Amino acid sequence: MASTQSPKPRQATALIILSLVVIFLSSAIVEAAPPFVLPADAPINIKTQAALSRKTSSNKHERDGDGSQILKGTNKIPIRVCYQGEPGAYSEKSLRELLGSNVIAVPRPDFESCYRAVASKECDYACLPVENSLGGSIHDNYDLQLKYDLTIVAEHECRVSHCLHAMPGVKKSDIKYCMSHPQALAQCDNYLSGLGIKPVPMYDTAGSAKLLRDNAIAAKSPSDKKPSRALPDKCTLENTAAIASDLAGTTYQLNCLDKKIEDDDTNFTRFLLLGRSEASVSQYLNKDVPAKTSVVFTLPNTPGALYKALACFSLREIDFSKIESRPTSASLLNYLKFKSQALGKKNRNAADLPRFRYCFYLDFLASELDENAQNALHHLKEQAEFCRILGSYPQKSKLVGPVHNAVEEAKLYTVENRDQVTQMKLPSDDGYMKLNVGIMGYGVYGQFLGRKFAERHNVRCIDSLDKFKEAEENGAEFYPNFEMHSFLQEIDVLIIAVPMIEFESAVSSLPKDSLANKLVVEVCSLGVAPKKILLSQLPESADIISSNPMFGPSGADNSCEGQPMVYDKVRVRDERRADAYLNVFERARCQMVKMTAEQQDAHMADAEFVTHLAGRILGSGKMLPPTPVSSKEYAALCDVTDMTSGDTFDLFYGMYKYNPRAKEHISKLRENLAKVERQLAAKEAYLAAKAELQDSDRQRLIAECRQLLHEVAKKSSLNSVGDIASAVKKDLKKD
Repeated sequence: MASTQSPKPRQATALIILSLVVIFLSSAIVEAAPPFVLPADAPINIKTQAALSRKTSSNKHERDGDGSQILKGTNKIPIRVCYQGEPGAYSEKSLRELLGSNVIAVPRPDFESCYRAVASKECDYACLPVENSLGGSIHDNYDLQLKYDLTIVAEHECRVSHCLHAMPGVKKSDIKYCMSHPQALAQCDNYLSGLGIKPVPMYDTAGSAKLLRDNAIAAKSPSDKKPSRALPDKCTLENTAAIASDLAGTTYQLNCLDKKIEDDDTNFTRFLLLGRSEASVSQYLNKDVPAKTSVVFTLPNTPGALYKALACFSLREIDFSKIESRPTSASLLNYLKFKSQALGKKNRNAADLPRFRYCFYLDFLASELDENAQNALHHLKEQAEFCRILGSYPQKSKLVGPVHNAVEEAKLYTVENRDQVTQMKLPSDDGYMKLNVGIMGYGVYGQFLGRKFAERHNVRCIDSLDKFKEAEENGAEFYPNFEMHSFLQEIDVLIIAVPMIEFESAVSSLPKDSLANKLVVEVCSLGVAPKKILLSQLPESADIISSNPMFGPSGADNSCEGQPMVYDKVRVRDERRADAYLNVFERARCQMVKMTAEQQDAHMADAEFVTHLAGRILGSGKMLPPTPVSSKEYAALCDVTDMTSGDTFDLFYGMYKYNPRAKEHISKLRENLAKVERQLAAKEAYLAAKAELQDSDRQRLIAECRQLLHEVAKKSSLNSVGDIASAVKKDLKKD
């Protein structure tokens, strides 16, 4: 009997065969598909990145004929690393040595623009020099590390080897002039002097090579097309060379006439790779990875302060690799002033800051997560007025953590030319960012802020009262409360300028969907309560800044120059927008003080409340009448009264309601007032008793004198006044 197969097994066998065919065909399609390569005729931009994300959809790798790995599919793009200078600069050479040739290099005009590019997420990292073995420290980058919240993730020491570049066909004997950065020219002085070449200082090493290339291109172009910058006087393409890196010569297709022309071959520059806080690599440092940690701190002006600070590390046998002092930045100095004033009246004179304050930058050879290092840092923070960890990272060009993974992934890309891994322009290069600013609450203070922002930005306002006339006078567009959705459309920044007692209800009334991807700023006199409200009620995509502008329309001429602007970037993803907002106050020459909301309340909440309390007490009942002549103290009290009287009672009540120590201050004020009254009453009673006592003593003496005279007069042997007087004198001598 012939065996038969049931339908179900036959269907299963057919499905297996069909699956194998599909897998075979899929693999054949993948093998035939060419790898996605970025266009060679255009620098990478946002559109190119989006195209890359769309084109690469699988996650498989393949090796091409020469064995290099090609990325067949991923949803990520190579990391973008910015540096200062022109393409081909030593900074680019350093980042290529550290990160490889497949990362996207982004040249920037100055150091601060590199920090801004990373902070605003236009770039992932910045590769910046901090010290040179011959020229010393690059102080600008030390100062900028304090200004921006970036962390160090790696370091690299780049050998600075200068090359002499010229146009193709030019011989070394033809060279009469050499362009480069003044420092590079000084480092090759003996070489140039030996050849009789005259140095020509320029702004940059790679920029000098670029200038040769640009003028050569212009010479071959029509006569109406001129280079952006001409060669210096007497310099021509035939008699001029440039000192730059070998990478610069390759970048601008120049002929290298000589290499290693520097007078000192011990020229090294130390570069730091900086990323945002989420790129920190400290948790990836283990005992097998030699680590280094960079910190910055300030110390009180007391004998032995630096010795005690260094002892925190030396007692735990932690080695240093560098220590350097730098004058304190303006922002940090303002913070220290606030902190010193918080010590109170008794310590205020002792805490006065000297004219010159210094930050100490320290590199020690250990990870911040090591037990000894943690104990040392805790000990240091107890002594220091300010202490911040700039980063904990591996030594000697080693990469770990996210940056290592990103570099390894970038190696999978196919790169045909340098244009594919160079991005010449960022979105922020289009000029300053003009904001659409919305002000919620257009009272006296809201109008004051509106006038400041209307100078450079578009301003609209909304209020429960009709403020159309005031808005028109200040160049703002007014919206009534029932048009809240229209008001929130297309704004970049929302400033909530309502009294603190109305803040929570005002935030609750906002349509949360309309606040997505917007910057919300509170300007209350206290920071913690508004910060908690915003964090709990706003969507995650909304940026938040907590600020306390310590000035207002009651100041002289509405000026805020020199006045403190205290702010906290609570949650900021769009750094460029946040910087554009804060730039309004920087341009007004305010003292920009970066301080958390908790620090603001700890240092200023009590002082603000007591100031307004005293101003309201003195300002009521005409306790400070105007006088033609007054002391400085009286004038200061009048100023306090004038400044606080311009604020609404709602503002003062908000200071009272949201300050947990407000009632304690009022109670203390009553106690102090009662104490002063008791002191006055006691003094008055003392003086009265003293006067009464003196009067009774006088009366007693007069009575005793009268009695004495009466007794003397009774003596019959005395017949004249002179005899009586003589007798009195004798009695007094006996007594």
